[in-house]
Amino acid sequence: MLKKWELREKKNNDYDQAALEKYGFVVLELLSSRGVCTAKERELFFDATYEKISGIENISGMSEAVERILLAKSKKERIAIFGDYDADGVTATALLFEALSSLGFSNLTYYIPDRQLEGYGMNKKALEFLANDGVNLIITVDSGITNVLEVELAKKMGMDVIITDHHHIPEIIPSAVAVIDPHLENSGFTFSDLAGVGVAFKLAQNLYRKILPEKSDQLKWLLDLVAIGTVADCVQLLGENRILVKYGLVVLSKTRRIGLQEMFKVGKIEISEDNFPDTQKISFQIAPRINAAGRMDHASVSYKLIMEKNQINARMMALDVEKKNQERQKITTEIMKEIETIAVRDFSDKHFIFVSSSHWPVGILGLVAGKVAEKFGKPIVVFQEQETVFVGSLRSIPEVNIIEKIESCSELLSKFGGHSQASGVSLARENVLPFCEKMTKLIEAEMKNKEIVPRIAIDLEIYAKQIDWNFLEQLKKMEPFGMGNKEPVFLLRKMQIVDMRTVGNGNKHLKLMLKSPKGDDKVFDAIGFKLGEEFAYLKKGDIVDIAFNLAQDEWNGSKKIQLKLIDLRLA
Repeated sequence: MLKKWELREKKNNDYDQAALEKYGFVVLELLSSRGVCTAKERELFFDATYEKISGIENISGMSEAVERILLAKSKKERIAIFGDYDADGVTATALLFEALSSLGFSNLTYYIPDRQLEGYGMNKKALEFLANDGVNLIITVDSGITNVLEVELAKKMGMDVIITDHHHIPEIIPSAVAVIDPHLENSGFTFSDLAGVGVAFKLAQNLYRKILPEKSDQLKWLLDLVAIGTVADCVQLLGENRILVKYGLVVLSKTRRIGLQEMFKVGKIEISEDNFPDTQKISFQIAPRINAAGRMDHASVSYKLIMEKNQINARMMALDVEKKNQERQKITTEIMKEIETIAVRDFSDKHFIFVSSSHWPVGILGLVAGKVAEKFGKPIVVFQEQETVFVGSLRSIPEVNIIEKIESCSELLSKFGGHSQASGVSLARENVLPFCEKMTKLIEAEMKNKEIVPRIAIDLEIYAKQIDWNFLEQLKKMEPFGMGNKEPVFLLRKMQIVDMRTVGNGNKHLKLMLKSPKGDDKVFDAIGFKLGEEFAYLKKGDIVDIAFNLAQDEWNGSKKIQLKLIDLRLA
């Protein structure tokens, strides 16, 4: 399908000479498109120092949380850290457990719910288990803000609860000992878009300040976990998140965690001080492996790997996680094929796809739904059929706010939540068909007379002569890239194909040599991952326009500038 290229409109900013000399026009334009416009904002963006996340803000609930945790220490009470089964929740659980251990807390445990059997957040079964284990205090990470009834139940069982979360605030807030969430009104946070692991880090900072202030610098060694959880949770990589991830990548490059080291070896993930990691390595290599355990088995598998101190044990665990990730990939591919067949057969003339099966794992539903929605340009719900209920994951397209549509069907649902592009539902078997029918009507009405065209947002048009090592160095100053600060997409017009071939398993990838035909001898190496089949019609000598990212490619000690193709078309 032909994609629509949307070139960002230039702001016509009148940059002063000092700014142009310091940053260059291209970087200034890219910053402007990210809302970084003034001299002060640019200074804050580039002066991303660790001291700016000192955690000294007057955070709502923080003093109460610290006081209650100190009381637990003095009374030798048992503390449970209650996490979540995704990479953000797992890293937050590990971070707080490690921080408390380093501060002399010994009566600790943790609990991560089973995705399939328990679902998200605290639940009665979990609370009964913790009460029987002698727990006096529960500290949630990356969860808890919606657990109003569960907090009351915990109290009745003799357990206090401290909530640290980063999700949006519901109408009723749980009556916990302390609630720490940057989205609370008057939360006291200077930056509100932290991931769950970022909020847990703030709590750790405040505990260190109270108990062991002279050792507060040791917290920097936890930033590898903060970087993984923050990038994996797709929060904005601006403000404090940018600082946390920037320094977290440094720690990750020399991580002391034997479990992560073994994961890198087993997964052939090249990370070291000589192979400095970027956010892409977290997004596409580390986070999927951590998440795989929660999708295919139980997230505690990944948690234990992160915390393991013995190399032999860590190796065995890393092999287990790698196996689970490969299983996840295989099952995802199989389910995709099943759903694609159904989508083509039954939904080619409809704007909403709904499918279900009893053998599709709950942990895979969201992954598959996202891939199908992207491929077909349609919202979808993928259900797992259970004995009396259906559990579903919905993914949407930019044109449809899926959570609004779900809310219009709330009378048919037992449970639902999410946001505009990704949501989850649970409902009784008898309500599934009425739900799907109503959703279909709502989405069909929304999509009436709308044309669905995949879009590629392009930051800036540049010229071939601008691309050199200095240009790349300027761009590297904008790292780390991620949500809110995405890797820049550039446009080059009228580039001539000097050479071309397909590479990789099944010749999936397109490899081109390109140059400007305007007398410039500079030839660029370009790679288009998974574009081999789509652009098989191209030939040497063709003149093309390209949308691409810029990267440094290193092979056998030699470095070169590479254009990472996103899309191309005949000029």
